[in-house]
Amino acid sequence: MKVRVLGCSGAIAADCRTTSFLLDKDVLVDAGTGVGDLTLEQMRTIDHVLLTHSHLDHVAALPLMVDSVASRRTSPIQVYGLPGTLEALRAHIFNNIIWPDFTRIPSPQAPFVQFREIRVGQFLGLGGKLIEVLPAIHTVPACGFSVSHGGACWVFTGDTERNTAFWARLDQLNVGMLVIETAFSNREKDLAQRSLHLSPESLASELDNISPSKHFPIYITHTKPAETDQIMAEIQRFDVTTNRGLDAQHDIRWLRAGQEFEL
Repeated sequence: MKVRVLGCSGAIAADCRTTSFLLDKDVLVDAGTGVGDLTLEQMRTIDHVLLTHSHLDHVAALPLMVDSVASRRTSPIQVYGLPGTLEALRAHIFNNIIWPDFTRIPSPQAPFVQFREIRVGQFLGLGGKLIEVLPAIHTVPACGFSVSHGGACWVFTGDTERNTAFWARLDQLNVGMLVIETAFSNREKDLAQRSLHLSPESLASELDNISPSKHFPIYITHTKPAETDQIMAEIQRFDVTTNRGLDAQHDIRWLRAGQEFEL
C-alpha cells in the first residue's frame, strides 16, 4: 500500500496544505486543501473518501474535487463518515447554498456523491484494503483510521486529545507507521486542551501508553504553521530531567506534504 501525503498542516500558508492522504490511487483520507495538488486524472480515480470529522481543514476540498471530476466518472464517489460528520456536510456544505447538493445531483437515483455512515470499531474493505474506524476525542464527532493491505497498518489519529481507548486498540495492532496530531506548542497548551488537540506535553503523556515491546515510526501532523518550529523543538527537548527528547525515546519525525510511504 502506498501512502501519499497531500497535506498535513493545521492551517494554510505558503507550502502548507491542510490534512489529506491518498492511499494507493483510490482511497482518500480527509479532504483538506492538499487535494488541490492532484491532477484531474488522479482525482478521477478516487472512489472512496474517509473523513475523520467535519472541520473545514479536513473537508474543504471535497466539494471542489467532486465538481472537478463528476463529469468524468461513471459511478458516485463514496464518502464515509460518522453520522454527525455526514449530517454536518448535509447541513452546511452540500445544502444548495454553500454548494450544490451532489448527493441528489444529477438525480437522487444517480448522484455524484453517496454518503456512507460508519461507526467506531467498524471494519471496511475498500480496494483490497482493510480499514478500521478508531476512536478520537474532539470538539465534534471524530474518529481515526487504521489501514492495512495484508501487512502492517498505517494508523492516523485524526484530531484528538487524550484518548485511552485509542491506545488500548493500538496495542493490539501490527503498526507500521503512526501519524499523530500535535496542533499547538506548550505555550498554547491550555488552548490545545480547550480545543481538544495535543501539545508536546500531552503528546508525551499519550506516547507513554505505547508498549515498550512495540517499535514503529511516529510522524507529527497538524502543526500550526506559525508554531511548527516551536512544536518540534519542544518535542526534541521535552524530557529535561533525563536530557532525552521525545524523539530520542521514540522514532518521531515531522510529516511533510509530498512524502510517500509504502507499507
